[in-house]
Amino acid sequence: MPSVEIDSYVLDTLLADLVGHDRRPSAFIVYLFLWRHTLGSDRGSTQVSLAELAVATGLSRRSVQEALAWLVKRRLISRQRESRTAVPEYSVRRPWLR
Repeated sequence: MPSVEIDSYVLDTLLADLVGHDRRPSAFIVYLFLWRHTLGSDRGSTQVSLAELAVATGLSRRSVQEALAWLVKRRLISRQRESRTAVPEYSVRRPWLR
């Protein structure tokens, strides 16, 4: 089974921040999923729909929507799409690496 390298900051600080302080464990789960499919796969971004994210993470579509909105607000991910109905493309950001 292949392994994925992840910054220690994600587990040591971001986990407590998103789950404990912000009370948004779904945001942490979505962040980890996006990390795996971008930085964990040596890719800059990934294109994934809400439905795909919901199935892959075991979360409801609404929980995924709220998690994505929170991650964008916290500037932990960026989201781009060509049109309002297009499947978004997500990039994981690491603001702690300034």
